[in-house]
Amino acid sequence: MKLIPLASAAALAAVLGNTPLPAHAQVAGTTTIGVASAEIKAVAVGWSARKQILGHDVYNEDNEKVGKVDDLIVTPDNAVSFAIVGVGGFVGVRRHHVAIPVSLFTPRSGDFLLPGATKAAIKSLPAFEYQE
Repeated sequence: MKLIPLASAAALAAVLGNTPLPAHAQVAGTTTIGVASAEIKAVAVGWSARKQILGHDVYNEDNEKVGKVDDLIVTPDNAVSFAIVGVGGFVGVRRHHVAIPVSLFTPRSGDFLLPGATKAAIKSLPAFEYQE
């Protein structure tokens, strides 16, 4: 099988009517993919949702476990505004999920403090349901 040089392949495609779609070049300073150098420090000291938040337990000030962080909600303005906390969920019993503002949480040694929370209080909140 003989290989056709790329320039010849493009010319051949144009002649046969299969003109390839034009490529759009990126212009320096107009496209930002990844992290700008000014943001690197914020990324370095930020939190990893997968490693430091999701799946971690939530306790009240009496050190009673009241739930677990199951999800985070990023609002349209790109802010992480709510944590979805799940409580319950034994075999045959559905887990109750509620949205709680992240401003109410205090991080502590691998888990989170939610002052004033109890399992009963969380279960009494309206259930959070995902919209398709």
